[in-house]
Amino acid sequence: MTANPLNAEAASTKIAALFDTKVAASNAAERVCYEAHLKRGQVRLVHPYEAHFGRKLEPENDGIVQTAVRSHLMMAALGAVIGLAVVGILHRQEIDAVMHSPGLAAGAAIFLGVVFGMLLAGLMTARPDHQLVITPVREAVQHGRWAVLVHPTTPQQCNEALRALRNTTSEVLRTA
Repeated sequence: MTANPLNAEAASTKIAALFDTKVAASNAAERVCYEAHLKRGQVRLVHPYEAHFGRKLEPENDGIVQTAVRSHLMMAALGAVIGLAVVGILHRQEIDAVMHSPGLAAGAAIFLGVVFGMLLAGLMTARPDHQLVITPVREAVQHGRWAVLVHPTTPQQCNEALRALRNTTSEVLRTA
């Protein structure tokens, strides 16, 4: 659902709604499927005290792996190009260290660019924005509450799912 070329997940946005009863959660799951035109696999119900609901939160293991590989390769390459560009700029400004050892300067710049690019890719792969959904769902489930998890694949599905869930509860969470 994202225009991010580094992301290989079909449903990168996560939506969750929290409920006190099974009936309310089940009704909300049915409603969001109907109103947002979602397939059953895009909506998951998490039971109170469910121990291993991580797969429901992040069902696309293959997509996550592809995102990790793609982002690390692309960001490493981008970092190398930026490193070379910096050396080029420093060379044009006739900086002594670069002028005397252009090969060493280029090698160091490429190395640092690759390292910083891969660090940034790691941050992107970790998806810290998902913690905005994962943590409250974990806490709610540990306290005997129900959660409905939605994995929209288009912006339209996302908007319709949010609208449908907000009509059922005030506790609706969304990743970026």
